[in-house]
Amino acid sequence: MAPIDKLIAIMRRLRDPQGGCPWDIEQSFETIAPYTIEEAYEVAGAIEDKDWPGLKEELGDLLLQVVYHARMAEERKLFDFHDVVDAISAKMIARHPHVFADAKVADAAAQTVAWEEIKRRERAAKPAPKDAGGLLDDVTRALPALLRAEKLQKRMASVGFDWDSPERVLDKIAEEAGEIVEAHREGASQAEIEGEIGDLLFVVANLARHLKVDPEAALRTTNAKVVRRFKWIESALEAQGRSTADATLEEMEALWQQAKTEA
Repeated sequence: MAPIDKLIAIMRRLRDPQGGCPWDIEQSFETIAPYTIEEAYEVAGAIEDKDWPGLKEELGDLLLQVVYHARMAEERKLFDFHDVVDAISAKMIARHPHVFADAKVADAAAQTVAWEEIKRRERAAKPAPKDAGGLLDDVTRALPALLRAEKLQKRMASVGFDWDSPERVLDKIAEEAGEIVEAHREGASQAEIEGEIGDLLFVVANLARHLKVDPEAALRTTNAKVVRRFKWIESALEAQGRSTADATLEEMEALWQQAKTEA
């Protein structure tokens, strides 16, 4: 039995109403979806940590999610795992005509442009859902907010609705930051302040796109840096026989400045 067929058989057995696992039998697309998202993040985490043995395990966990969803779809007679494989194989061949056909691309940047154009044609060829007809309607709401902001911006940029330079975006960032300051000083409601902060984050994501920076990756890097530096502060205080609970804000700020050069 091929390894993938073995995994498919395991999932079929787990979902078998006669003798399968009670927990697995009870699950649905909706209940499994959060685990699918979590496993994708754990793959990204293993890559970020350069944990290659861990990456092998996390990729297996993510593959299990695909097999799980495919099995539930097969039970409903929608499609099965092999249909999933056939669909992605056909998509990859169609989106790489410079590899599998006679199209030509000059470089990776040109391929990115061609890829987006192929995706645009694919979207245009799909029957639109009854409640959808706009350019942004099929950008899934399940994405992390920063990633979805970037995808919305790319989609709008594809029809020319975009700033023409990073400098214009920087001006907008200053404007949005000023609106937050003004809202706070004028005692705006929590909902209004939330809206202003959301506007600023959306524009920051746009700046990242213009500068060819992945905003999710940038924030993950900063999160890791903050954790590293705060651990340095904790260690420095521990060496003094103290803890963060004993330190003043001014002391921790001074240690933070040291951590910036040490950690």
